[in-house]
Amino acid sequence: MPEKEYLIRLGDGARKRHYHATEKGKVVRFVVQLEVEKEKGRWQQVIRYDCAHDFAHRDRYNLQGEQRKEELHLSYAEALNLADEDINKNWRVYKENFLRGELP
Repeated sequence: MPEKEYLIRLGDGARKRHYHATEKGKVVRFVVQLEVEKEKGRWQQVIRYDCAHDFAHRDRYNLQGEQRKEELHLSYAEALNLADEDINKNWRVYKENFLRGELP
């Protein structure tokens, strides 16, 4: 089963973690998340797209670790593409909201 995993630095104190696995060309597992460095060397997830619980969804976190889950009515491949595009485009806003204590 082919897998891809990488970590991309987006800017000062922000990075994107990407993982996905395919089987016969079809996405069967994925996780894409924005991480923000709260303190030196201490990273916390801010927004995460994944397929845990056997459905595509997005989790949003605040500084206190509170979470809001939103089901995505998309295929895993569509959700994976949405995740990459959304984080690439909106990571600055998500980071600012997170550091203010809000959900991104």
